[in-house]
Amino acid sequence: MHVLLFDAGSDQEGIHSLELNGHTVVLLFEDRDDADRYAGLLEAQDFPVPTVELLDRRNMEDFCRDEGYEARFVPANYRPESEEDLLLLAPPQRNMDVSTWKEQAQAEQDQAAASAAALDPELEALRRRLEGLL
Repeated sequence: MHVLLFDAGSDQEGIHSLELNGHTVVLLFEDRDDADRYAGLLEAQDFPVPTVELLDRRNMEDFCRDEGYEARFVPANYRPESEEDLLLLAPPQRNMDVSTWKEQAQAEQDQAAASAAALDPELEALRRRLEGLL
């Protein structure tokens, strides 16, 4: 399956998703050309440019289930039958603001690290001593 990734292979890697009826949906394209076309449509809407990556379908479905996302398979030669189905071939005209998604991800990582440090009193005491040396 082909998926759209942002900053593929980096610590800030993200996957393209849609919000449909209160669910986060990740598109799994069977055909590389469909994924490339969708990526081009995102770019035309001033969205960050995604990379099309080939990933194992089972792994992607497991990832989506574990993260609480819905995996939607988009077969080759797909023909939409409803307005919602159309979103599987063309992104919505209005996108969520993603201008700060990297900063938000970094802030979440920093917060998680701070929480982990705060949970270990010995580590916290060591941190205070090191700060005192500065």
